[in-house]
Amino acid sequence: MTKATRMTHVEALEQARGIVAKMTLDEKIGQLNYAAPAIERLGIPEYNYWNEALHGVARAGVATVFPQSIGLAAMFDPDELERVAQVIATEGRAKYNEYAAHNDRDIYKGLTYWSPNVNIFRDPRWGRGQETYGEDPYLTSRLGVAFIRGLQGDGRYLKLAATAKHFAVHSGPEAKRHEFDAVASKKDMAETYLPAFKAAVEEADVETIMTAYNSTNGQPCSVNDDLLGHHLYGEWDFKGHVVSDFMALEDVHENHHYTKDAAETMAAAIKAGLHLCAGRCSGATKEAIERGLVSEREVTEAVEKLYATRVRLGMFAGDCEYDAIGYESNDSAEHRAYNRAIAPKTFVLLKNDGILPLDRTKLNAISVTGPNADSMQAILGNYFGRPSHKSTILEGIERACGDDVRVYSGLGCSLFGTHAESGLSRENERESEAVINAEHSDVIIAALGLDSTIEGEQGDAGNSMGAGDKANLSLPGRQRHLLERLLEVGKPVIVLLAAGSALTLDGLEDHPNLAALLQVWYPGGQGGDAVADVLFGKAAPSGKLPVTFYRDCEGMPDFEDYSMAGRTYKFMEGEALYPFGYGLTYSTTALADLSVSPDADRRTATVTIDVANTGGRAEEQVVQAYVRNCESPLAPRNWQLAGFRRVALEAGERGTVTIGLDPDAFTVVDGNGDRVIDGNRFELFVGVSQPDRRSVELCGVEPLKATVEF
Repeated sequence: MTKATRMTHVEALEQARGIVAKMTLDEKIGQLNYAAPAIERLGIPEYNYWNEALHGVARAGVATVFPQSIGLAAMFDPDELERVAQVIATEGRAKYNEYAAHNDRDIYKGLTYWSPNVNIFRDPRWGRGQETYGEDPYLTSRLGVAFIRGLQGDGRYLKLAATAKHFAVHSGPEAKRHEFDAVASKKDMAETYLPAFKAAVEEADVETIMTAYNSTNGQPCSVNDDLLGHHLYGEWDFKGHVVSDFMALEDVHENHHYTKDAAETMAAAIKAGLHLCAGRCSGATKEAIERGLVSEREVTEAVEKLYATRVRLGMFAGDCEYDAIGYESNDSAEHRAYNRAIAPKTFVLLKNDGILPLDRTKLNAISVTGPNADSMQAILGNYFGRPSHKSTILEGIERACGDDVRVYSGLGCSLFGTHAESGLSRENERESEAVINAEHSDVIIAALGLDSTIEGEQGDAGNSMGAGDKANLSLPGRQRHLLERLLEVGKPVIVLLAAGSALTLDGLEDHPNLAALLQVWYPGGQGGDAVADVLFGKAAPSGKLPVTFYRDCEGMPDFEDYSMAGRTYKFMEGEALYPFGYGLTYSTTALADLSVSPDADRRTATVTIDVANTGGRAEEQVVQAYVRNCESPLAPRNWQLAGFRRVALEAGERGTVTIGLDPDAFTVVDGNGDRVIDGNRFELFVGVSQPDRRSVELCGVEPLKATVEF
């Protein structure tokens, strides 16, 4: 079957102009709102642009709920992420086709999805970091492009319209996002904060860009001349439409005080290149026209851009290839099985003294305790749909054990409070039960961490003190105390951390009775079963950390400081608890025969390395390549990820992995934000981790090193 030729922006805009030309001024102004009303005389139904799909179709009923985005990033696998997005797009179309047939055009039921979040997770305290692909701009760019391509498909029309958000320089603090000014140097902008958006536009042809609530360098993002005019439309030649975050336009005059009123805001936004108001001030557009702040022609052009997106989605076509996707494609058994199969690829094994995988034939009883053991919230993350077949961690373990192994369970403590259940009880009222269960067990499993009620977006998370952000990296409430009590029992303890960000056990990681530590993030609708699959060896963990796990917040830059100095693996000075790129498997790996093929014309290189699975079971491993500029003072302090590839090897198998390196790794960004050549000698490190001492100590495998000169 011949691949369809994608409808171009030019074709779509021409058709859109014909549609918009029939509208009155008032009708056009109505279309500037995300909840666009019907225009019955033209046969145009109402349309709501707001939909979400960070890790599955969200907030629209039953759907496949994949692991949270930060977990999907831990796969280090753009191809797999694109397949995840393809499933999401199929389910989104399946739901839309039926909702539209029933004339239900409410919020969360359209084809324009406000995903992915390609902001940089620069600080571990940020609550919304769970929505991102981590701290590295190269990894985020590769994964963002893959997710967008998966959502938008490769047909004549867009399967869904993806949105890269939040443009730009947005990563906390949540409590101040409506008035905060994120000040970032031109170098940090070009080097860290903008590359993923640039790639989304230039490589994935993302249909929509969402602006951030905050200001960037003194100007609110929704009316920001540098972001929209210079970068988005100027350098990157963006052709889609731009939408504000919800109520972000109101912030321009009410909180940033950049304009005086809604009319001025709407005029400034339209002139800057924003087309869609996610909020309530679009009605002031007529006043803006009457006051001479913006012209009707400019308003018309904004509406034409919006309708070009709807044309590209096939909404006005009779031959859209996705109209035939049936409702049965949503939440199918095939999709659920796929979800369960990929979840172990997102889990990061941080410690294992050999206890994992567990051998059920040698166990009589285990205890499963902790506030996240039987918690649905802990598997769903934020921005989620409703899985029809779901499993908490406890349920997954109980199913896996059946009648062969006794499972003792208990809450142990609350997620963040002093009382687990009753305020009439003494504090820690469930701890003794947890200890008793542990004493009657061979192995203790502690399900600890966070969930999206205390870690997430301002207004969604119930963490009123932090508005969804964390004050520190420690386990909240009485969780550490519970863990101490469990470790005192003297049995091996396996800690499962459900969280969307870095945590620390404040030194208990090194306790001799802490036998294993597994970061499961928010593992999705089939997360409990997937965790059990990994615990009992039916599957193996193979994720790598897409963020640095710091030892604590001591010495970290201020949360409100957007300079990259001292942040992330590229610029940090101290030693990480668990470094970016780190993660163990159930097998062992050996590296050999690194070769480098420089490309002087493109100033890049291709590396080839032999990778052997020297253990006793199959594994998936992520080969990572890092580049360090040996000469330029403008280069990152340490090194930077320049390529990676996931490889599957059977026990005893050896394979050859070839990775083309990112050409940007052989340039630097100067103080003006320009990429320049500065230095001709580079060190290359290729292995299964970063080349830092801590990673080598934890992995037991040192990356191979080479030098390239241009």
